[in-house]
Amino acid sequence: MNSDPNQNVINNIKSLGIDMIDKAGTGHPGIVLGAAPIMYALFADNFVYSSADTKWINRDRFVLSAGHGSALLYATLYMLGYLKLDDLKNFRSINSITPGHPEYGITPGVDATTGPLGQGIGMAVGMALGEKILNAKFKENGRSLFDYHVYALCGDGDLMEGISSEAASLAGTWKLNNLIVLYDSNNVSLDGSTNNTFTENVRGRFESYGWDTMLVKDGSNYRDISKAISKAKDNDRPTFIEVKTIIGAGSMHQGTNIVHGKPLEKEDIFKLKASYGFPNEPFYVVPNADDYMQSIIARRNDPIYNNWAINYRTYLQNHGEGDLDFVYNKEVPFDLLKYEFNISDEKMSTRDFNPQIMKVMSREQRNLIGGSADLFSSTKDYVNDGGDLSYQNYLGKNIWFGVREHAMGAILNGLALTGFKPYGSTFLVFSDYLKPALRLSALMNLPVTYLFSHDNILIGSDGPTHQPVEQLAMLRNTPNMVVYRPADANELIGSWACALKTNNHPSAIILSKNVNPVLKITDKNQVAKGAYIVHEYQKQLMGIIIATGTELYTATHVSEILYRECGLDLRIISMPSKELFEAQSEEYKKSLLPTGTRVCVIEYGASDSWYEYVYSKKYLINVNEFGKSGTKDQIEKEYKLDMEDLKVRVKKMFL
Repeated sequence: MNSDPNQNVINNIKSLGIDMIDKAGTGHPGIVLGAAPIMYALFADNFVYSSADTKWINRDRFVLSAGHGSALLYATLYMLGYLKLDDLKNFRSINSITPGHPEYGITPGVDATTGPLGQGIGMAVGMALGEKILNAKFKENGRSLFDYHVYALCGDGDLMEGISSEAASLAGTWKLNNLIVLYDSNNVSLDGSTNNTFTENVRGRFESYGWDTMLVKDGSNYRDISKAISKAKDNDRPTFIEVKTIIGAGSMHQGTNIVHGKPLEKEDIFKLKASYGFPNEPFYVVPNADDYMQSIIARRNDPIYNNWAINYRTYLQNHGEGDLDFVYNKEVPFDLLKYEFNISDEKMSTRDFNPQIMKVMSREQRNLIGGSADLFSSTKDYVNDGGDLSYQNYLGKNIWFGVREHAMGAILNGLALTGFKPYGSTFLVFSDYLKPALRLSALMNLPVTYLFSHDNILIGSDGPTHQPVEQLAMLRNTPNMVVYRPADANELIGSWACALKTNNHPSAIILSKNVNPVLKITDKNQVAKGAYIVHEYQKQLMGIIIATGTELYTATHVSEILYRECGLDLRIISMPSKELFEAQSEEYKKSLLPTGTRVCVIEYGASDSWYEYVYSKKYLINVNEFGKSGTKDQIEKEYKLDMEDLKVRVKKMFL
């Protein structure tokens, strides 16, 4: 073995990672062998946490943006005492706590779910921003309860993805000097050398974003890496540390893409372990290696934790712990339904009513924060008396994300991982831009709220590039996502009330640009059921119309006309949330949609969400093609959505 106990731990992290991949028959050994010194330098010498209080609110955070390197992280977590040897042996096995990519809430010590490249950098930016907000919010005797750092380990693939540029640009703008990104720079991606794909000056790029940058030329020298990290902690802006490594260092195929994404050969594993002075046995642990690593970390961190705890106790004596509830992921009680709003009889869009709700929520919900991807003027989620978040004012309520939907979604996830209930807004059609982050919100059970305005093709003259068609179906098909499409101000209040009460899934609230009267028949209290009857038949139930959003007004209007003209007696159901309706009892669902009754659905988007409620597609009044540029009236006529055509279509269904 090596005479340096630090190097023995590094080599042991490597060998355990290789054994995990070998036993599973799948994984990424290249980063394990190349980046183990980075992990050791970070955790042994720099990372602040407490083994006695693993949920310590002022601990540092780590995000493995290069999530394919999970074996490297799990081997390190074993050395830190978070995992057991059996956990490593079950790597990538069903229901294990060591899945193929790191998953938040599954593995102790994992601060974010990663895998889709670039997302980890974006979430790290959100987590660092969250710390800055907490730092400014909670102070005692001139000292904040929060002063932790956020670290991310990334690779070439993370930096090729556009989201990393978006997020890094914002981190520089916000001067997040608590953020340190470590770049495992080995010039190899899955398909081969990055000479074919990635030849830019990466550090120069980050410097242009307002970051400080460093270069560690020898990625096998953990001491040089540690010194760079230590120096970065004193910067007044975010730091990007490029560490030149060799992918698969020491293996027969080091420096090539062969070692990137498949297990090593048995002979290669034998030679590697021999070079470390280890016996050729799987999951060998150097005697006391984990104890050694944990002891040096404890000696460094225990005084930091104890000093913090004194300040924390003083804070609690003076202020109590209520304000900190959300940091501990405890429910922050707030019932939007009890507030009165000025709901006018005049026609208005849901996006135009939204500012009233934003003002109340911003005042009353202390962990609510959010912003827009350069669309405050269209999505109307700007809090007028909230101030703008900036490096000069981290307590500002409005986040200006700029035209960066990709990064916005990831940053919202990072804020949610810090304890906030964040929201972000853009046009519904641009939900496509943040789908990967939205999917991770759902996968991590995070209470992120996405506001999407301009909800159907009737927005008119902007044309098909801005007119959503398939986006509602995409959102509804995302597991663990709850979608709300409120018809008016009443249902918008109910939608926000439901979204604020959740702690285990994201929400999408769909706002309309088009105006309609606020309906006397809608009920904010019924939104929680997902669907409810807004208009009942007069004499005999002849059919049911389900409608969402502004189409609810259209459905009730058509129904009234047809009843007068030909006696067609219909029930109208508003379904602001299909997901919440499906969660109701079978008894309730059948009371709304009795077996044997014909059902029609009116929603100006793709049909995919609605087939389960109708006998055949002829009962669907949807839009399954791209729109056209024109006025609202012209588009209604073109797609047979005007009142005269709708009367004919609905009448034909039921008579």
